[in-house]
Amino acid sequence: MPRINLTAGAILKFSCPPDKAQAFLRDAGSPGLGVRATKGAKVFIFQAKLADGRTVRTTIGDVRTWGIDDARREARRLQMLIDQGHDPREVRREVIAEHAEKRKQAMVQQAPALAAWADYIGARRHQWGESYSRQHEEAVKEGGAPRVYGKQGTTEPGILRPLLSRPLADIDATAVQSWLKAEARTRPTRARFAFALVRAFINWCADHPEYAQVAHLDACASRAVRQELPKKTARKDSVLREQLPAWFAAVKAVRNPIAAAYFQCLLLTGARAGELAALRWEDVDLQWNSLTIRDKVEGERTIPLTPYVRHLLLNLKASNVVPIVAAGRPRSSAAPNASPWVFPSTRSPSGKRVNPVATHKRACTAAGLGPITLHGLRRSFGSLAEWIEVPAGVVAQIMGHKPSATAEKHYRVRPLDLLRMWHERIEAWILEQAESVQANEGQTAPAVMRATR
Repeated sequence: MPRINLTAGAILKFSCPPDKAQAFLRDAGSPGLGVRATKGAKVFIFQAKLADGRTVRTTIGDVRTWGIDDARREARRLQMLIDQGHDPREVRREVIAEHAEKRKQAMVQQAPALAAWADYIGARRHQWGESYSRQHEEAVKEGGAPRVYGKQGTTEPGILRPLLSRPLADIDATAVQSWLKAEARTRPTRARFAFALVRAFINWCADHPEYAQVAHLDACASRAVRQELPKKTARKDSVLREQLPAWFAAVKAVRNPIAAAYFQCLLLTGARAGELAALRWEDVDLQWNSLTIRDKVEGERTIPLTPYVRHLLLNLKASNVVPIVAAGRPRSSAAPNASPWVFPSTRSPSGKRVNPVATHKRACTAAGLGPITLHGLRRSFGSLAEWIEVPAGVVAQIMGHKPSATAEKHYRVRPLDLLRMWHERIEAWILEQAESVQANEGQTAPAVMRATR
């Protein structure tokens, strides 16, 4: 490599020979500085030896951008780094990484927390069930879409949308307190659940460096925030024994026969609302009279198909009725038995019936009953079973509760026929209390265990 005093003219004349891939020209006045020429470019380079004898070569910049004096100053700076025991290439990579991190942090600080929320869901979704994942998505939905159910208009934004639309750096204890105070006035139960989602999200941010430096890790931990948190109260809503005639009469008067059957099956099976809504015809065994329920605790459980519930399902399967739809919406031409779902809907995108809460609320109001949730029907099954002294373990197994004692966990194996004996007694007793329901359906009730006092 020849050494000359680099000048603009010398650099301009210097070129790479046709038979070589590259050529070098060294500066006589600044050790380590040189020019490298290739077929299409010329750049200033710096080359020197490290303390361990290794040769280091790094590019300074294009000769059209860098002046000779600037290149010499940069070469002296790089030589000083080598004299101090540093590898200029490592120093450069560290500077680039530091700048990239600063840009990333700036983007995180300015971007809405919804971006971090999306990363959070993506990282955790594999550990959640379908329902829990859907709750996270609905909590931040944008809103503004045409309503499918209820009154006309557009949907509201998710409960967490106003909070997570802020930059993550702005979601501190004051912001959470203000959001929680506003939401707790109108929907305390949902606000409490949404707060739990936010708290888990903030804790996740604390374990990830890209968000830990931005997120306020105490945003959900201050006393002021906890004071705004609605108190958790256990629901007690259920259908009482003396209310059964009025409830059955109101439910059977519901215009939608699918919804009417759905409500009655909830009460008579003790299943969770989502479990029964997800019931497919392939889960109904009409030969051996059993239902396979997709259980959120055990994965799935098999319960008896009792006579009246069987009658309701057979009516759905045999009839040609379609779900009642809102005015102006297209009516499906397919009968329920053409759908894989036992309780289909033309309103739901999946075709599966979603919880018709408003319909049940109207039925309860018409019956003169207090507000009873769909989960309250499940609670009613467990409560009404005590009137005929059904073993608690039998009720728990039908409802899909975890065993609560050592004997239940390890020493009770109940076959389906044993569950069927008790389940049919529960159903027959409930229908007896509902007076004329069984007669109206033309069914003969199985043997009834009379209530003992």
